[in-house]
Amino acid sequence: MKRNIAIVAGGDSSEHDVSLRSAAGLMSFMDHEKYNCLVVEMKGTDWNVSYENRKYPIDKNDFSFTSEDGRHTFDFAYITIHGTPGENGLLQGYFDMIGMPYSTGGVLQESMTFNKYALNNFLRAYDCLHLSDSLLLRRGMSRPSNESIVERVGLPCFVKPNAGGSSFGVTKVKTVDEMTAAIDRAMDESSEVMIERLMVGTEVTCGCYLKGGDEIVTFPITEVVTDQEFFDYDAKYNGKVDEITPARIAPETAKRVSETTEFIYRLLDCYGIIRVDYILSGERGKETINILEVNTTPGMTATSFIPQQVRAAGLDIKDVLSDIIEGRFKA
Repeated sequence: MKRNIAIVAGGDSSEHDVSLRSAAGLMSFMDHEKYNCLVVEMKGTDWNVSYENRKYPIDKNDFSFTSEDGRHTFDFAYITIHGTPGENGLLQGYFDMIGMPYSTGGVLQESMTFNKYALNNFLRAYDCLHLSDSLLLRRGMSRPSNESIVERVGLPCFVKPNAGGSSFGVTKVKTVDEMTAAIDRAMDESSEVMIERLMVGTEVTCGCYLKGGDEIVTFPITEVVTDQEFFDYDAKYNGKVDEITPARIAPETAKRVSETTEFIYRLLDCYGIIRVDYILSGERGKETINILEVNTTPGMTATSFIPQQVRAAGLDIKDVLSDIIEGRFKA
């Protein structure tokens, strides 16, 4: 019997439509000889599944749906929501409560990795990991002066939503006068804003996943090159970037990046595919590996980083996805 897989997409953030594109990518990648796959789109409390060219509401009591040909249930949820509720632990908690296996880490892992400031301060406890200095502002709290912020993190600096993705609401601030507008813009995306010291160097990203319940497989590293001010939404989704896999970095650096990615995966007790973004600074072959972000529901369109890296590794992405699904059913 084929397992019934829900590809869960949409969500309540600015990344809703990006998530639907990832769902379409996942649908094309899945092994349809092994799995019956349907896309469930979420928006607030409106959860609908596309089945036989119609949409049916999901019964939130057990994540089932009923169509003209009867009641249907799912065996597994592949979560590809970028943002809330799929990337911050809320949906994971729901699936835990109804006993539905899913493709990501648990509530703690997802909530912590989604909160950039909390994650950075957790990782700072480990001397082997390097992160940029940052400070946090919350909506409603009194703001420090722009001058004191700049004194702390310097210029240029990045102002970004503390919980968000796809570079929505992110600004590279070059002058003190730009700070207020940048904070307001980030506040439109998240109730918390992180202001981070600029790291200069080569941007790379490395994905990995857990195979067979114990082996972490790291993928070839991608180098990100763009003429934009930074790797923003336009660069990510409108082709204004060169994504070079494998990255043009020294072999010894690539080995250390892979080892760092594996260490973070183990440290956070992740599951499924994650992607860690870095800035490499310093002398070639001896660079400092600076952590930018840990992404636990990375984009899965045909041109996204992870499918590129899987192909570069000589792997078939349908086998990777099958490993993730079947890993949840091992005794």
